[in-house]
Amino acid sequence: MKNKTENIMREVKIEKIILGVGGTAEKLEKGVKLLKFLTNRNPSKTKSSKRIPELGVRPGLFVGAIVTIRKDIEGILKRLLSSLDNTLKKSQVAENGFSFGVKEYIEIPGVEYQRDIGIMGFDVTIVFKRTGRRVVLKKIKRGRIPKRHRISSEEIIKFMEEKFNTRFV
Repeated sequence: MKNKTENIMREVKIEKIILGVGGTAEKLEKGVKLLKFLTNRNPSKTKSSKRIPELGVRPGLFVGAIVTIRKDIEGILKRLLSSLDNTLKKSQVAENGFSFGVKEYIEIPGVEYQRDIGIMGFDVTIVFKRTGRRVVLKKIKRGRIPKRHRISSEEIIKFMEEKFNTRFV
């Protein structure tokens, strides 16, 4: 049972994990296959809004794919962190979340090499929240949340050290 003096509105929780991959044409199709293979969910593709001639990118061209995971977050996050030996940099942590990259998906425990995908990496973003965040997001009777309700990088580091035994360098 929790201590009665603790405020449950201050409790830090993981809201979602976002896996993303970037590329164009054939590389993007391999990235979509990779995300589908890792999560068993259909990724959504993102379109470019700018023209970048050096990269051959034009407006309306598909340049990335993402998958958002909201269920079984802890199991997936433990596997992703173990591919990095549970070590992250403090510079990867921001307000309300942190991000890191996995260079090769075969580094994740329990994942085998797929010939049709090849060697590929992806980005992982973890977003944190506190109870009451919906007040800002809802359309009817929308409210504001004070700055103290946001989750600082120190709180994220403490949460990850306690719950996932993650080291921050």
